[in-house]
Amino acid sequence: MKKVSLATLLACAVLASGVSSAFAQAAAAPSSPAAQPAGAQPVQLGAQQDKPIQMSDAELTLYNNAIGQSDPKAKAAGVEAYLTAYPQSAVKQQMLEILMDSYGHIPDIPKALDAADRLLVVDPTNLRALYAETLIRKGNAEALTDAAAKQAGLDAAAGFAQKGIVALAAPKPASISDADFQTLKAAATPAFYSTIGYAAFNKNDNATAIDAYKKELAAVPLAATKTPGSVLQDTYYLGVAYYQSTPPDYLNCSFYASRAVAYAPDSFKTQMSPTAKYCYHKYHDGDDGYDAMVAAATNNLNPPDGLFASIKPGLTPAEKIHNIIAGTSDLSSLATEDKEMVFQYGSTEDAAKVWATIQGKSVEVPGGLVITSSPTVLTVAVTDDAKQSKTADFTFNMAPPAAVPDLKPTATVAQKAAYKKAVADAAKKADAIAAATAVGQTVDLTGTYDSFTPTPVQIVMKDGDVVFPKAAKPAAKAAATPAHRAAPARK
Repeated sequence: MKKVSLATLLACAVLASGVSSAFAQAAAAPSSPAAQPAGAQPVQLGAQQDKPIQMSDAELTLYNNAIGQSDPKAKAAGVEAYLTAYPQSAVKQQMLEILMDSYGHIPDIPKALDAADRLLVVDPTNLRALYAETLIRKGNAEALTDAAAKQAGLDAAAGFAQKGIVALAAPKPASISDADFQTLKAAATPAFYSTIGYAAFNKNDNATAIDAYKKELAAVPLAATKTPGSVLQDTYYLGVAYYQSTPPDYLNCSFYASRAVAYAPDSFKTQMSPTAKYCYHKYHDGDDGYDAMVAAATNNLNPPDGLFASIKPGLTPAEKIHNIIAGTSDLSSLATEDKEMVFQYGSTEDAAKVWATIQGKSVEVPGGLVITSSPTVLTVAVTDDAKQSKTADFTFNMAPPAAVPDLKPTATVAQKAAYKKAVADAAKKADAIAAATAVGQTVDLTGTYDSFTPTPVQIVMKDGDVVFPKAAKPAAKAAATPAHRAAPARK
């Protein structure tokens, strides 16, 4: 089963809206003080400020000019001017929050990120800055095409999200009102867990992804889990993470993927449904009862008690293999893929039965993809699954080349010529074998079944040799055409 990519799921889940929501939680701009007499003046900065801040007339003028602007661009320019003139201002934190908010609403995302960076230098646990850093960095990472760079960006975003979760558990900052803090917490908590989950999911750290996605679902209103958006997308990713776990958890995979399907737009149902059905079928070995799984997933955020216990597991791989062997009269006729399945998942007795039918037999193995190569040992991928994953499932211990007899001191001229030709032919064959068995080449080989290992499955052949294409027979010579002779001149 292939993992379905749903990076673009639902237009309302795009980064821009997430960033906007982050800046919507920014602190209200400090209230503009009334006109003051000349000289240092006290400035009251909102209801949470314990003591007035003393400002000179010059600072107060720049301050009022900055916070009094209604246009985000003008406000950002005013705040930058203020912070340039007064880099150690007593209201630096609040002004950086206003600056981050202004850039966010322009929007100028790179400058908003820079403002968040600057704000965290002043206040390392600032929730608004950590929230903005998380969303912006996640969005920037998702836009990258290089896999390593994308993962590095997601990990960086997840790092800020982890700091945000720690900050949420700390006492409420005095600069935020109770109402604003609850609003910020309600928006930031699921975003933090979503980012951590996706960074882990993208690198197949499925245990971390599952934990984060479950906490995200618990942090949002139930209605949000039924609405097209990032939470619904993450519900699907949660199902896939269960599938990709070791060992796979097929029932949880089917449940959460089915819930995502239930509320996804029609255009995405067709992409997600195969995962939900596949996992159910993989566990139950049939589709009967799947409607009950869909109904439970539609009506419950998490699997209700007793649901999984009511679903009977299908046959184990070993049980299925035993049934196949019992119904096959000639075990040597099994395809290579089936033989490997028996060796890997069958019981010891069933594997021995199949091996007994091929051990010591010499065969030609066509189309092996060379994975590693040396003059004495080749590892090749033979089955389609092995070729797709570029994983060797056969090892060929190559037969040594035919030795060229030593030339005797008494050799005749003819014997010396024959020896020289034999040496040249041996070198030519060695070069041809080296070229045919270079890593990445597809080659036909012969060998004799010698042994096997079940995990990972590996069939070992002895007396390996390369099968070269037979030279085409030369075309039959055309009948000689009689030479044309001019007619004799008439006398």
